[in-house]
Amino acid sequence: MISFFKSGATPPMPRWAELVLMPLVNLAIAFALAGGVVALVGQAPGLVLETLLQGAFGSLRGVSYTLYYTTSFIFTGLAVALASHGGLFNIGAEGQASIGGLGIGLLALWLSNSLPWYLMWPLLLIAGMSFGALWAAVPGYLQAWRGSHVVITTIMFNFMASALLSYLLVHQLKVNDGMAVESAPFGASAHLSGIHQVLASLGVEWPSSPLNLSFVLALGAAVAVYLLLWRSRAGFRLRAFGSSASAAEYAGINPRHQTLLAMACSGALAGMVGMNEIAGVNDKLLLDFVGGAGFTGIAVAVIGRNHPFGIVMASLLFGALFQGGAEVAFEVQGFTRDMVVMLQGLIVLVSGAMSHVVAGPVARLVHACSRREASFTEKETQHG
Repeated sequence: MISFFKSGATPPMPRWAELVLMPLVNLAIAFALAGGVVALVGQAPGLVLETLLQGAFGSLRGVSYTLYYTTSFIFTGLAVALASHGGLFNIGAEGQASIGGLGIGLLALWLSNSLPWYLMWPLLLIAGMSFGALWAAVPGYLQAWRGSHVVITTIMFNFMASALLSYLLVHQLKVNDGMAVESAPFGASAHLSGIHQVLASLGVEWPSSPLNLSFVLALGAAVAVYLLLWRSRAGFRLRAFGSSASAAEYAGINPRHQTLLAMACSGALAGMVGMNEIAGVNDKLLLDFVGGAGFTGIAVAVIGRNHPFGIVMASLLFGALFQGGAEVAFEVQGFTRDMVVMLQGLIVLVSGAMSHVVAGPVARLVHACSRREASFTEKETQHG
């Protein structure tokens, strides 16, 4: 057994194991480490975990809040993953989501009192995606045509987006007679229906919550990204460029166009966060409506292995941590919100920085089980 785990060459891991088994193993290790830390600070790990799961999935309202958080993480996780398939590390989803929300807010303030909802909703979506795409396309252009590294430029564009949003809200869009830094409320046509309202129209009772139709939009975006990357020529060119830029260029793929395309599509996905937060919940433009979802999207993409299905599952995990963590901080005496952040950090650490530590043993174990199963099947065939 010891020689098995110390053997030199690591066999290739099946795709299903990489997408399903590895995240589960990493998650189990992260929860084990977190349980040890919780025990060290004098808390009962079992009680904390039970309270967290109960808060996230123990009631319809809890499930609704979990899916509400999940929605924004799907958008930003897909944004980071799509850029990653193009060989780019887009760390600017936070700023792109802010600018996308700004586009949604400006359009809603302009037209929501004069257009019906069936025209307003598609226009809001187009505005959010367009503003996010344009904001991300600038770092893409700077890398493709000017040699500026996209990591540096997207970091700086996060600060620029925050500054721009703050300036517009404070000096141009703020309601004069209010203390809060926010715009005037939108018209009714700019509000996305809540899931509880949709289900009520179908005769299904569901508690009210921030969960809205943008959750369906997020699932649709995951399907669209999958079809783009694995079922289209454009996606094949993008993945080829991300795998080897020199080989792709030799095959006739323009590297500058792929860089710009990857960043623009990535920004468009991040810009859709505003559909959840601005059009779906707040009905007004706020300062910090993204709330760190852009940075969480990086962890979501890493844990989800840059695959849409994995990203949806990882987003659900972080949504449960956000909702269940708030319940733990409220219900468990002495357990603070900072400890929940520590748990999130451990998950990111194990699933990201330390994922290769356990990848080798898991791959060899899967390979050994496959060989044993094949050998057993062959013996059964011979005896049969």
